[in-house]
Amino acid sequence: MTRVWEWNRPVTVREVLEDLQKERSIAYTTVMTVLDNLHQKGWVRREAEGRAYRYEAVSTRAAYAAALMNEAWSASDNPAAALVAFFGMMSPEQRQALRDAVRMVQVDEPAEDAEHPAQETEESTTAEEPAAQAAAQGAEEAGPAEGDEPGAGATGKGR
Repeated sequence: MTRVWEWNRPVTVREVLEDLQKERSIAYTTVMTVLDNLHQKGWVRREAEGRAYRYEAVSTRAAYAAALMNEAWSASDNPAAALVAFFGMMSPEQRQALRDAVRMVQVDEPAEDAEHPAQETEESTTAEEPAAQAAAQGAEEAGPAEGDEPGAGATGKGR
């Protein structure tokens, strides 16, 4: 999947094979089987071109990573604690990227307060605060917990 994402265009089995063979010996049928499996799972779409197929990613690597994070976060019985633990694993650069992303999301959000001006109380602010804003705040304050190894618990899975 990494090769398909890197090219960001429809690719053939032969192209992927030749690229992989720069690093290791691998059979054409192995690459063909993996791409077929990715097609069967819905990760890539394919279009016939002569006797071969061209394979193209269904979603971006970023969208895939976001879906994984959302799935893991949704499975937690304590999403806030999961986020804090996640922030503790992040590098300063990753926390800065998170703050930047939250700022972009906030710019894109419609101004609800402009439509419904009201005196905000601490309770209403907390109840209506976007999860992304809370996440950024946690990212700014989070650091590795004592005894935690950086990246502990990360699956590191790549496809």
